[in-house]
Amino acid sequence: MRRIFGMLALVAALLTGGSAFAQSPSPEALAAAKELIVTMRAADQFKALLPIIVNGLKPAIVQNRPQVEKDYDAIMPLMMSAMNARVDRLIEQIAGLYAKYFTADELRQVTAFYRQPAGQKFLSHMPAIAQESMAMGQKFGESIANEIQGQIINELRKRGHNI
Repeated sequence: MRRIFGMLALVAALLTGGSAFAQSPSPEALAAAKELIVTMRAADQFKALLPIIVNGLKPAIVQNRPQVEKDYDAIMPLMMSAMNARVDRLIEQIAGLYAKYFTADELRQVTAFYRQPAGQKFLSHMPAIAQESMAMGQKFGESIANEIQGQIINELRKRGHNI
């Protein structure tokens, strides 16, 4: 469930962030950024992520109630359609973000890489790599949190607290 909320936070940050740039990127850089995003199939990746988010939310909302599940399933096509429509805005914002940090020439170089066989292979494996690395990061974070919690409790006990 934490992973779903983490993905939601990422999507929300991307949807809301980047709207007030200190300096507007050049139209050439924006065009190059959009070309890169198309080459990277970013819109498709975000659209593929949405059903995962929706399915991850389902148990928390439905809570084993058959009628709620039936209605949930009935409204999901409408929700997915509305969210897919918002992906275009996200792509525009991400293009602005890329154009903020990279020149048009740099963006064209990156696009050229992604068009090569190694770049295409990279793109085809990125969803699996992202999923596996998120799981690794979550596991790492949980282990660190447990370790730190134990150390804090031990230190507080040494100082006379009844924890």
